[in-house]
Amino acid sequence: MASLLTEPLFEISGSGPPPNNNFYSLTVTKAEVIWRWWRISPRSVYRTSKPGQLKESHQDFLDDPELQRDVSMVFGLHILQYIKALCQGHYDYLERLPDSLLLRIINYLELEHVVQLERTSHKLRQLCGSEEFWEQAVRQRCNTVSADVAALALQVGWRSIFFTHKLQLQKLISRRKLKSEELPHPGVAPELSLGTDSHSDPRSSSHCEDQNPEQTCGSKS
Repeated sequence: MASLLTEPLFEISGSGPPPNNNFYSLTVTKAEVIWRWWRISPRSVYRTSKPGQLKESHQDFLDDPELQRDVSMVFGLHILQYIKALCQGHYDYLERLPDSLLLRIINYLELEHVVQLERTSHKLRQLCGSEEFWEQAVRQRCNTVSADVAALALQVGWRSIFFTHKLQLQKLISRRKLKSEELPHPGVAPELSLGTDSHSDPRSSSHCEDQNPEQTCGSKS
């Protein structure tokens, strides 16, 4: 599995904590840890200083408390712990999958499991709350998504569509059409209030769950 990982495994850069204004870069490859630094100072004695670089194998880094201390000081303890895990061969394969593939995998989960998954990392939290995820969730649970539903989703969001009951959804579509006809300037859509909490419990049923799989989402019964 490790052969599937792309290089570098991890890379981060930034300035040191005040009063240290030096710039640092940390790169972890499959074979080594590369630590680079650039001294930044108004003092003339440092104007000709060249960037420094230190390369160590994974095992050498694990045995180097001084370099570990520098990494922790500049980037924080959580980064140091993550680097040590990489050096020990503990790779987070899930985080390295393409977003499109992750979204497909996530949509196979029950919603209560999605809630748990989004708490595990910043990346997964963004994906689980994205419009792409909720659009896939709606389309996966409906045989067909009508053009009216898709248009409404652009206005209120796919998450709101998911948690709106079928009958309520049809009412909103009808109301949207009526208001659109009343507008003096076509193309300016009014704001809608779903009347349901878009942040309601994910374990509650969506508007798609009580309809026949052969029905069209948002079509009239």
